[in-house]
Amino acid sequence: MKRGRKSKFCDNDTLQNKWNVALYIRLSVQDGDKAESNSVANQRELLDMFIKKDKELNFYNYYIDDGFSGTNFERPSFKKMIKDIDADLVNAVVVKDLSRLGRNYIEVGNYIEKVFPLFSIRFIAINDQIDSIKNPESVNSVIVPFKNLINDEYCRDISNKIKAVLNVKMKKGEYVGAYAPYGYIKDPEDIHHLIIDEDAAKVVKMIFEMTLNGYGRTAIAKKLNELGILNPTGHRAEELKMRIPVAEEKKNIKYSWCSTTVRQILKNEMYCGDTIQHKGKLISYKIHKRVLLPEEEWVVVKDTHEAIIDRELFDKVQKAILSRDTKMNRDGKISIFAGHIKCGDCERAMSKKISGSYNGKKREKYHYMCSAYMRSGGTRCSKHSIRNDELENAVLETIKIQIGLISDIDRIKKEIDDGGFLEKRKHFLEENINKCEEFANIRRKLRKEAYEDWKLGNITEKEYNDYTKEYGEQIRQSEDTIDKYYEELKEFDQASRESNWIEYFTKYKNVNSLSRELIDSLVDNIYIYEDKKIKIKFKYEDEYNYLMDFIKRRKNFLS
Repeated sequence: MKRGRKSKFCDNDTLQNKWNVALYIRLSVQDGDKAESNSVANQRELLDMFIKKDKELNFYNYYIDDGFSGTNFERPSFKKMIKDIDADLVNAVVVKDLSRLGRNYIEVGNYIEKVFPLFSIRFIAINDQIDSIKNPESVNSVIVPFKNLINDEYCRDISNKIKAVLNVKMKKGEYVGAYAPYGYIKDPEDIHHLIIDEDAAKVVKMIFEMTLNGYGRTAIAKKLNELGILNPTGHRAEELKMRIPVAEEKKNIKYSWCSTTVRQILKNEMYCGDTIQHKGKLISYKIHKRVLLPEEEWVVVKDTHEAIIDRELFDKVQKAILSRDTKMNRDGKISIFAGHIKCGDCERAMSKKISGSYNGKKREKYHYMCSAYMRSGGTRCSKHSIRNDELENAVLETIKIQIGLISDIDRIKKEIDDGGFLEKRKHFLEENINKCEEFANIRRKLRKEAYEDWKLGNITEKEYNDYTKEYGEQIRQSEDTIDKYYEELKEFDQASRESNWIEYFTKYKNVNSLSRELIDSLVDNIYIYEDKKIKIKFKYEDEYNYLMDFIKRRKNFLS
C-alpha cells in the first residue's frame, strides 16, 4: 500500500456524506464458525440491513472469504479489499463483528489501530458496537483488544480440539485427508474409509510393474504421457469433477506426468492397504506453513483398506529404486544388475564402462570395472574387468544350477512328506510328550504322598529320602525327554515354514534369460574377482542351508 498518501475523500475529523463501503464477510469451520448466524448468507443480510439504515453509507462491493481461517490474513478477498482501499475506491469497512475481520489479535489490532487510521478508513464492527468515526472511543476501548484476544484464544482452543479429534481418528486408522490418494476414492458410506478407484488403480499397478521390469521414473512418466493418461491432479479434476488449481489450468499441464509424481506413487505404502498419516503438521494455528515430521512420528495403521499393490512387490520395487548404484541404460531402463554387482575384493560397486557407439538399434557394448579403481585413477584396488555378455552368461548358468539344486531339495522334501513320515513322526512326538508329562505328574504326586506318609510315621526318613531321590530322577528324565521331543517338533515346524521360499526359485525353473525381476527376486549380491571368478550370494541362503541339514539328518528315514 502507498504509505503516507492523503485520501481523495474528506478528512475523517468531521462526518462526511461519501462513505464507499466494503462489506467484508468471512467464514471458516476450521475456526469453529459453525453457528448459523455466521453463515455467509446471514452475514450478508445483517450487513445489508445495517447500511440501508444509514444514508451516509454507500455500498461499493462485497468481499467474501468463505473457508479461510481468521488466523491468516493471506485471504484472496481481504487482499482485494486492501488493494481497493489503496486505490481510493473504498474508505469504509463494515464487518459483522471483530472475529470476522480476523482471529489473530495482533494482526487485527494492527489493522484497527494503525492501518485503517493511516489510510483514513472508517471501521465498523456492528455487533461489537464499534464505529471509528461516530464513536472513536469505541476503537480505543480496552474491550477491543480484550475481545480480539478472546477471539484468538477461541481459535487456538478450537484448533487444539480439532487436532485431538483428528489424532484419535488417525490412530483408529480412519483416513482424514482432504483428498484420497491417487488410486483410491473415499467410501460414499464412510468418508474416513478408502475404496479402490479401478481406473486409477490400473495405472498404479502399471507404474509398479514397469519399475520392476527395469523402467526408470522418467521413462515411465514419458510412457504415461504418450498414452494420454491423466496425472493425479487431472484425474481428480476430470473423473471426480474437482477444480484444477488455476496455476496448472493456465499452463495446460493437467495431463502431464513427471518423474517426481511417479516417485511419490512408488514410495506410497498406502497402496499396500495401510493408512499412513501425520507426515507433516502446521507450525502453529497462526502460521499456516507445513513442516515434515520424522518417520517415527507418523501414524501408521496396518490393513485398513484393500491393497492395490501386494507387500512383496512393494518391497521389491523399493529395493530397486533406493539402491544407490541404480543406473539407467540409454533406453531408459535400469540395468538388470544395478545395486547387485560388487568388487569381490574391496566390495565397492562395479561401474559400467561403455565402448562402441549406440545408434538406437544395436545393443551397446560395455564391461564392468571396480568403481574404486576407476575413480582413483588406478591407485585403489584393481580393474576386476569383465564383459557384460560374459557376466550375463555366467550368472544365468549359476542361477540355473541353483534352481536345479533347490528343485531337488523340494522333490526330496515332498518324497518325505508323501511317504507320510513327517506326519507320523510329529504324531509320535506329540503322543510321547503327553505320555511323558502324564508319567512325570504321577511321580510328582507319589513324591508328595511319600512326604505325607513320612510325616504320619507310615515310612521311615530313609525310605522317604530313597523315594524322593527315585521319583526326582524319573521326573528329570521325563522333562529331558519332553524338551528333546519339543526341539524336534520345532525343527519340523521350522522346516515347514522355511520351505515357503522355495517357490521363489522354482517358479523360474525354465528360465532362459535374465531380467531385472529375476535378479531382484533371487540374488543379493554378485561379486567379481580379478581372475574373473564370480561368486553369487543368493537370497534365502540361511533357509537353504537349514533345510539341507534337516534332510541330511533324516536321510536314513527314506531307506
